[in-house]
Amino acid sequence: MTQWQRHIPFKVDIAGVIDIMGASLYSRPDTPIREMLQNAHDAIMRRRRTDLDFRGRIDVVQNADEHTISFQDDGIGLTPEDAEDYLGTVGAGITGLIKRSGDVPDSAGGLGDRGDLIGQFGVGLFSAFMLADRIVVESRHDAADHGIRWEAGAGTEIELMELDRAAPGTVVTLYLKPEYRFLSTQPESVEKAIREYADFLPIPIYLNRQAKRVNVIHAAWFEPSQDREATELALQEYFDEAPIDVIPIRVEKPASIAGALYVTPQRVPGFTDQSAVMVTVRRMVISRKIQGLVPAWATFLRGCLELHDCSPTTSREDLVRDDLFERIKSSLEDLIFSHFSELAKSDPTRLEAVVNWHRYTFAGAALENGRLRGLLRHCYRLPTSHGSLTLDEILKRSVADSLYEEEADRVVWYNTDRRQERWVNTLFAEHEVPCVHTFRSFEESLLAQCAHDDNAKGTVTDLRIATPSAPNFATTILGVSDLEDIEPRWREFLEHVNAKILVGSFRRDQPVMAFLNERYELARSFDEMKQRGEIPRGFQRLIESHFKSDVPQENEVILNRNHPMISRALSQKPGMPLSSVMRLIVINALNSAGAATPDSARKQQTDDLDWIAQCLWGKDG
Repeated sequence: MTQWQRHIPFKVDIAGVIDIMGASLYSRPDTPIREMLQNAHDAIMRRRRTDLDFRGRIDVVQNADEHTISFQDDGIGLTPEDAEDYLGTVGAGITGLIKRSGDVPDSAGGLGDRGDLIGQFGVGLFSAFMLADRIVVESRHDAADHGIRWEAGAGTEIELMELDRAAPGTVVTLYLKPEYRFLSTQPESVEKAIREYADFLPIPIYLNRQAKRVNVIHAAWFEPSQDREATELALQEYFDEAPIDVIPIRVEKPASIAGALYVTPQRVPGFTDQSAVMVTVRRMVISRKIQGLVPAWATFLRGCLELHDCSPTTSREDLVRDDLFERIKSSLEDLIFSHFSELAKSDPTRLEAVVNWHRYTFAGAALENGRLRGLLRHCYRLPTSHGSLTLDEILKRSVADSLYEEEADRVVWYNTDRRQERWVNTLFAEHEVPCVHTFRSFEESLLAQCAHDDNAKGTVTDLRIATPSAPNFATTILGVSDLEDIEPRWREFLEHVNAKILVGSFRRDQPVMAFLNERYELARSFDEMKQRGEIPRGFQRLIESHFKSDVPQENEVILNRNHPMISRALSQKPGMPLSSVMRLIVINALNSAGAATPDSARKQQTDDLDWIAQCLWGKDG
């Protein structure tokens, strides 16, 4: 059996290509405006190569009567051959060929530096069919005697003819579809699109022949040598918020990066939001919210970066995430760290202001970023019994007591319960070591990570909660001796107070000391709500998952065997009147510290008061 073989050409369904571009390639209907401006820009830049005195301009003109919008430039223009070879071929744009050092005619202006050209993919003109059902191009090349007229609808037929045209340049006219005819009547919509994409193009853009250009063109943050004050004012005006701090950016290796970042005054919620900045490539805005470029921990940074060497995606709405992108990302992180490190030396007050304004974002991110922790150690402050101290100051002051500590070089005491802040400050008032108040769990974790960093360097640092059960807390801080668990019979008698009961010896004028654990109180409150059926099932699973990995310790009470009443009560058996008085004192101490009284303890209080009253006055009193 004879096998057959044939060669067939690729076929392109223009209508299908346009549908794909509109549905998948571009996400916004005003994208063709960007593409038309981009083509006009490149035409002007190519003409500048042959005429160093030429500057050029772009005009966008609306015609409500004709339902059209036109894009006019005085750039290099098109020859008949250019129009035939490039305008009707998807993917064969002149600029793209020039940038790829392709085989292009001399008339295309392909000589010289290619770095000022924006186009690349040869699909810009076809994107206009998203908005228009007919496109007319009228152009004359700078070196030609006659112009050309190119016209196409959404089909496959193109009409190309000679045209009398006096001046070089190009006019692209879009005959808008009914649903997009507002672009021929609403100047504000077109102006918004121009500023969205072309605000920084170095060529002036005018709308409807008005005297004032639409685009900004110049921005202080693009200056080779930035003036800090001018950059700050420019950022404030453009982004409509006052920067807390400004980071000028200008490097050429590993790639060209120019612009400025600033610390926003807007507090970013949570630790998972991605940082986003505006990015331009050859001054064309790619996106005002490029993610993944600035470090994930720096969600508080905003600004504008010109990434001349980066490649935009085909849709030109994002950057290609290639090896160059990763090198730029790494370089930016180094620049940001260098800026903050220098600020720590030259202006520590400003750095502390930045950190304080976004302290939760900094602290949360530093849990996973050792380099960031190293920076925060010098400027992140926590409340302590010795006042506000930086992480470094806390660690340096937490020298372990050599009489009691054989292995630890440092012992960092911390308190997690805001209700005990004043009480803990009193306990540590006469001690050289501070107690740190970590009222937010991530700050406790941050402190622990810093201690771990020190341990890795050979300094043994132990983190301990300020509670009697912690090693050496009772002896070194409270001055309590002979601390032990209460006897089982008394533990049973006091079970309704919901606390761990200890017995020790300390100053005679104080019968008890109570220590709370805020997380224990929180867990107990959740448990009571669960029993009453007040917690949604999904939320209950979240609570159980949290406390499963971090089971909170109980509240603790120390009974003072040196106090006459406590000593006398403990010498008797439970159930005597004095034991009921002691139980009331324990519950009152916990209440005074801020603990909630459980229902069982509240009932026990009533019973104890009745029992004491009967003992004092007799049953018939």
